Amino acid sequence: MKRSVTNHSLHGVCAGIADSMGLYPMAIRLLFIVTFPISFFFYILLANTMDVERPSL
Repeated sequence: MKRSVTNHSLHGVCAGIADSMGLYPMAIRLLFIVTFPISFFFYILLANTMDVERPSL
């Protein structure tokens, strides 16, 4: 799982999760919004630990 460089709102965490699972990034973003108090800390953790996807030419 890698953070997305091309499809990101803040750090690309939700888009990276969606790409690895084959889902739409907006679905993952909505899931993070609905579960906000818990997902906020989870998002910060993932933003700092996930690798960054290298853009291809």
